[in-house]
Amino acid sequence: MSWHDFFLSFLTIVNEMSPYLLLGFLIAGVLHVFVPHKFYSKYLSASNKRSVVYAALLGIPLPLCSCGVIPTAIGLKNEGASKGAVASFLIATPQTGIDSILATFSLMGLGFAVVRPVAALVTGVCGGLLINRLLPADCDTSCSTAAVCAERGNRLWRVLRYAYFDMIQDIGLRLLMGLLLAALINIAVPDEFFLTFGSQPLLQMFVILVFAVPMYICSTGSIPIAAALMMKGLSPGAALVMLMAGPAVNLASILVVRKSLGSKFTWLYVLTIVVFSLLFGMLINALGISVAGITASYGMQGACCTVEHTEPTIFQSICSTLLVLFIIIALSMKFIDRFKKQKPEAGTVVYAVEGMRCNHCKAAVEKSVGKQKGVTSCEANPAANTIVVTGNASSDEVRKAVEKAGFEFKGVKG
Repeated sequence: MSWHDFFLSFLTIVNEMSPYLLLGFLIAGVLHVFVPHKFYSKYLSASNKRSVVYAALLGIPLPLCSCGVIPTAIGLKNEGASKGAVASFLIATPQTGIDSILATFSLMGLGFAVVRPVAALVTGVCGGLLINRLLPADCDTSCSTAAVCAERGNRLWRVLRYAYFDMIQDIGLRLLMGLLLAALINIAVPDEFFLTFGSQPLLQMFVILVFAVPMYICSTGSIPIAAALMMKGLSPGAALVMLMAGPAVNLASILVVRKSLGSKFTWLYVLTIVVFSLLFGMLINALGISVAGITASYGMQGACCTVEHTEPTIFQSICSTLLVLFIIIALSMKFIDRFKKQKPEAGTVVYAVEGMRCNHCKAAVEKSVGKQKGVTSCEANPAANTIVVTGNASSDEVRKAVEKAGFEFKGVKG
């Protein structure tokens, strides 16, 4: 293994994925700006099959990770969505998205690109129906009707900012880590490693589950890892288990769900993900989707896992350059925000809030706190774990609003 081989392996993967990632980010930005949030909550309030199906269908194209989906789901609950709809949304949404579907197609072929959203839909619907049946509905579904400032400005600019700045701030580092890890796997893992489990694909799935459930795995960042592991001998079923269970749940999300929705809800939520990941893993093995599907998507035999280098097209080079620039800019700004000192002015208080990981978390906290009487403005900073509140709202009111959104209130920041 050499640095040269590692760099060429990394470059090959980036060139293959970048056009699909940029397109996926753009579509996600359009969804964010042009589909009103009230649309998502309008059809989710009833404890019936229709609301559960709607929740899964609405969540599948959204590019929310397992941490970003938590405050969004809690917000739906606070707006009156049924427990089954919330569960369906929680389970289906982080497993896939427009960006990860396109990235899956680019690296793993049409078979996996079709199976992932289908598996997310079925798992979400079944989990939602199970929770609607076993858990009683809450009596109190009221929520505050105080006004919250909506996003303003040119819609095209908002689409581009969300697609190529906000989203990349949220998943850029994890995506980059996934690409680097995949490149390392390509050249470091012996071809025979997973072949030792070749006759025991179910054992492979259980081993993957042990690592995938507690860890945070991005739905897009996990794709190159799964593809590389398949080229090293991991069964397609075990790869699908990673792509389903990894993004759908992690230890942090389990703790937040338990606090906000209860222990029984959490157990059913995790159990559904685990069981259906195994079922779909066995199904995809039975269907015979193989490594050949991956190598075909590269246009050359074994391209993702060999150190042979082929010249990228001009279009791929442009897309790769843009993607790298967007990641550098977004992560640099996030790093700067971490050390930005927020000095409270007259009528402004800076509070410490733990658990914010992305811009969706930021929006959830700002929305919840912004609804409180006496709050004239508020701005959350996930990188610094703070929220700046302007107005005469008490600390207790801010605490309740932060906790209602599913985050931990730490008091006034010293």
